[in-house]
Amino acid sequence: MDDVASQFLAANDSAIRLGVALLLGALIGIERGWTAREQKSGERVAGIRTHALVGLLGGIAALLSETVSEWAFPLIFVTVAGISLVAWRAKLAEQHDYSITGLVGLLLTFCFGAVAVSIDLALAAAGAVITAVILDNKHEIHGLLNKLQAHELDAGLKLLLITVVMLPLLPDRGMGPGEALNPYEIWWMVVLIASISFVGYFAMRLGGAEKGILFTGLFAGLSSSTALTLHFARVSRQSSDLEAMLAAGILLACGTMFPRILIYTALISPGLLPTLLLPVTVMGAMLYLPALYLWHHHRKTLQVDSPTPIQNPLELRTALLFGGLLTAIMLLGEWLRGWLGEAGIYLLAASSGVADVDAITLSLTRMSLEDIDTSTAVLGIVIAAAVNNLFKSGLATLLGTRQLGKRVAVPMIASMVTGLGIALAV
Repeated sequence: MDDVASQFLAANDSAIRLGVALLLGALIGIERGWTAREQKSGERVAGIRTHALVGLLGGIAALLSETVSEWAFPLIFVTVAGISLVAWRAKLAEQHDYSITGLVGLLLTFCFGAVAVSIDLALAAAGAVITAVILDNKHEIHGLLNKLQAHELDAGLKLLLITVVMLPLLPDRGMGPGEALNPYEIWWMVVLIASISFVGYFAMRLGGAEKGILFTGLFAGLSSSTALTLHFARVSRQSSDLEAMLAAGILLACGTMFPRILIYTALISPGLLPTLLLPVTVMGAMLYLPALYLWHHHRKTLQVDSPTPIQNPLELRTALLFGGLLTAIMLLGEWLRGWLGEAGIYLLAASSGVADVDAITLSLTRMSLEDIDTSTAVLGIVIAAAVNNLFKSGLATLLGTRQLGKRVAVPMIASMVTGLGIALAV
């Protein structure tokens, strides 16, 4: 009796899986049929019925491979591919359409049916849905490709190079003095900063200048708030009536640094986040609130050119320099910690913060896992952020108008003093 019940359950499960294989094929077939809906019946190489049956055939081929012969699936797959090639060749002679996307979609449908029966229903369903979405968005995908510039494609490929190729090859263990250097973790942090810069670049690229100062200032903080500060300071010299809105853009860009710090901390050292959250959030809020106030009271309809990045943040040379900077900071931090204790870390944070906050933030969050205590890491990060924003307020004051410098410097100094006070009190 138990054997009969188990056989019934097995047969019932196979029937369900075959039904799913049929439905997944029909899903892709609906998209294919919709695309070719203006063609008469019989003129389409493969529509909803063909795709549904091919999905079911893939499931049956997988069952036959399990129960009859392991050669069943490859032989049936080759047969389906051969019939499809004959049909596409005949279509090519009439329509001169050299695209094989439909052929690949049909073969994938066969494979999804097999996956649904023999491997995993969820995996097969996910693959079928993604395939249908890709097939349905032909014009959108081609449109994005036409808008892509050569240096942007190069940047994306280099991001994949440093992530997919180089990262897995690096040893994941401590090396050097005091085992302070972990090549894998250092390069992972390089990938992290490069990825965020990549996202920031395309946020500015796709948003465009027509969104104005508010949008530009907000997303420039992901790429280069220093470049935006320089750009807007120069603009204020030419258009003094825009000083308030330009100051709002600078404050927004500089304030965006603080969410970045929290993201780095959450990814690298989550245990540091509860202590760091309050001072960093307050420092960011003290820049965002004045920026929104200035925007609300001085908003006008205008367009401002977005600052063009001087160089692509994903250049391999830049990534290597950043990795070298991280290595130097971690080695210097280990040496200063042994020589001056906590004072050495603070000195390092202040000097590093003038040029770059990301490197010292990543280094201190990494060191907080083993080498330094939480309070030292938090205060060091706050010091670096405060010095960096103080430096940018100095740029705005020197290169921009006097009123712009005042509107930027006052919130910056208030943010610095408040953040340092909270960090010292924690």
